[in-house]
Amino acid sequence: MAGGIGSRLWPLSTPEMPKQFIDVLGTGKSLIRLTMERFLPVCKPEHFWVVTSERYVATVKEHLPEVPDEQILAEPEPRNTAPCIAYASWKIRAKYPDANIVVTPSDALVLDHEVFTDAISKALAATENSDAIVTVGITPTRPETGYGYIHTAEPTPGKVVKVLEFKEKPDRATAEKYLADGAYLWNAGIFVWNVRTITSELRAHAPQIAGVMDALAPSFYTDREAAEVRTHFAECEKISIDYAVMEKSPHIHTVACNPRWSDLGSWGALKEHIPADADGNAVVAVGPGGSDVRLFDCSGCIVHTDGTRTVVLQGLKDSIVSLRNGNLLICKLSEEQHIKEYSTPRN
Repeated sequence: MAGGIGSRLWPLSTPEMPKQFIDVLGTGKSLIRLTMERFLPVCKPEHFWVVTSERYVATVKEHLPEVPDEQILAEPEPRNTAPCIAYASWKIRAKYPDANIVVTPSDALVLDHEVFTDAISKALAATENSDAIVTVGITPTRPETGYGYIHTAEPTPGKVVKVLEFKEKPDRATAEKYLADGAYLWNAGIFVWNVRTITSELRAHAPQIAGVMDALAPSFYTDREAAEVRTHFAECEKISIDYAVMEKSPHIHTVACNPRWSDLGSWGALKEHIPADADGNAVVAVGPGGSDVRLFDCSGCIVHTDGTRTVVLQGLKDSIVSLRNGNLLICKLSEEQHIKEYSTPRN
């Protein structure tokens, strides 16, 4: 899934070039490229599919040239994750009726690939010949309020177990209780199922979306597909897969793991994965100008620049500084929840 705009990471991530297509960590690779590479142990490049916005199709091809063109699916407008997943699932089933599928965001970070691959392999084994749906649960390391949680009676790492319930993003006190309890996992938004299961579950719990897909299906793999999708995709109910299926299906399982995962959904989350200097400053400078960032009497800051200008900072504490494509953000880390509001164009 590669259609999001990452608005909480403005100006690094913008609707014109969202974070999945950016080298946010200074590794030389975009997040979508890193996502593809971490799945190569379980999936050949020609079996990858990408659902994205029409505006990003060319960019996806640039970053993932191995993916066949007919497997880059263009949404004419965003309708949340349930229609996105339905479109891919209906099209995959038309050609591969026994497919086993992993659905993943394109813009998350995983540092321990071996642990992650083991969890995905066990989930695929569980779903291949059953009606199980397996979601990846991340063993929490802190009382995080920015993630949803999965409640299970037996969160044994590497074991596929039944999910008791999903929990919305908690407040701090509730997150601390979840962490102390030990039976709660972070919801990574990574789902594993076979194509028969997910199409059946969408028919049962999201029949309106399934109806739209049935109407579109005769055009798949023809020269009419793009026009039909452009005309009818917007008819789909705008709903997440969590609400449409995951909270309704009786077949939900999870596999717990700790692959050093992050959704990189905020500047604070990004800062945790960038090496810091002795004063706790994390700096990434990418682009033609190199890394000419100079800090004086600064501490606890994250600085991310596109290398187009020399950046000199003095006296900043626990702040965000980001310069990209002529846009500049200077903001306290404690106020980062307001960045989406701050960056909205004024009338």
